[in-house]
Amino acid sequence: MLPQRRSAQDAATFRTPRRVLVVDDSRMQRRILSAQLTRAGYEVIEAGSAEEAIAICAEIEPDIVLSDWMMTGMTGIEFCRIFRGMDRSGYGYFVLLTSKNDKNDISYGLESGADDYLPKPVNGMELRARLAAGERILTMERELQEKNRMLSSTLRELQGLYDSVDRDLTEACKLQQSLVKERYRSFGSAQVSLMLHPSGHVGGDLVGFFPINARRLGLYGIDVSGHGITSALMTARLSGYLSGSSPDQNIALIQTEYGIYDARDPAELAAFLNALVLQEMSTDSYFTLIYADVDLVSGRVALVQAGHPYPAVQRKSGEIEFLGTGGMPIGLIDDAEYETITTQLAPGDRLLLASDGITEASSQHGLLLAEDGLARIMRSCASLRGPAFLDAFYADLEKFTGGQLSDDVSAILFEFDGAKQNAD
Repeated sequence: MLPQRRSAQDAATFRTPRRVLVVDDSRMQRRILSAQLTRAGYEVIEAGSAEEAIAICAEIEPDIVLSDWMMTGMTGIEFCRIFRGMDRSGYGYFVLLTSKNDKNDISYGLESGADDYLPKPVNGMELRARLAAGERILTMERELQEKNRMLSSTLRELQGLYDSVDRDLTEACKLQQSLVKERYRSFGSAQVSLMLHPSGHVGGDLVGFFPINARRLGLYGIDVSGHGITSALMTARLSGYLSGSSPDQNIALIQTEYGIYDARDPAELAAFLNALVLQEMSTDSYFTLIYADVDLVSGRVALVQAGHPYPAVQRKSGEIEFLGTGGMPIGLIDDAEYETITTQLAPGDRLLLASDGITEASSQHGLLLAEDGLARIMRSCASLRGPAFLDAFYADLEKFTGGQLSDDVSAILFEFDGAKQNAD
């Protein structure tokens, strides 16, 4: 009666004694080898032919096979080839027994799939030494197999976690995009357009606008350091500080004694936000800010640049000017000082507030877009307006980088066509 076939798990974790299949058409040779192996502590199975051995191997998985080379019917070489093609849960160590001593014959046997060979008649000490070497190989193979099994299991678990995180990030992306409630709004003879493209599922850029009063508008761009979830959470927190739907919670707004809203001076807002972040947020993150207070009637712009790229004004004539002198990011040092700068927009002028994902975009040759490249793209898109301008701008930016944008990209476009009608 044949021993029961082992499961894959049993084969990977079995313990001694090893199971050895002895294949020889000489009953005497089988008995001699079996006696030697049994005394050495092995579990022995005998087969009188290669055909019988194949049937045994189909039912069980011997750890080691000792097969005579020359046998009636199928030879040991032919058996070895079939053995190597059998479906097994683990490796089987195959030793050819032969009276051949020609090196070419030995090489042929090893090339056919045998792991080792023993000359006949078999010396007991040499047999045990060769099998000990085979056992070491089997042990290493089984250990590697078990480690691979554990690794595969771990990778499946990690893939499940990744898929879960990926689904969560996809939903987070939708939520972050919803923070930009309006991508475009017309104010009669002026209009605002917004662009936001995270480099991953979620990003650290945020753009928006809010009414200050009947004739003034607040525009802001934020770029939190780093990428990913931490940056996205911080942008969500900051969006509440500059909310257009809840003016009583907007830190840029102050209510006058007459019950109407006015706005903090841009430099004062940056300093206030800097102190607020350092006091209330326990984080190593910081962010750059561009904030502009725009008068829809006169075209006057007051703005603060806190680490953000230089604001660009494109005049009706096509001439481009860059404003500002830089400034410290928000949330880096206590008592940082900021400066309010002003400019005057005439009818037909436009103001672009862009993030460093644009100015620091790199071509395939390692060249930065910088202010010169930004101005070049603005000129190429000069005939377009509103969202169409920003779409064309982004397409040109992608072309410049070869589609390899590595940072979040955001921008605010304010276009001024003249005094707002019926303004209070």
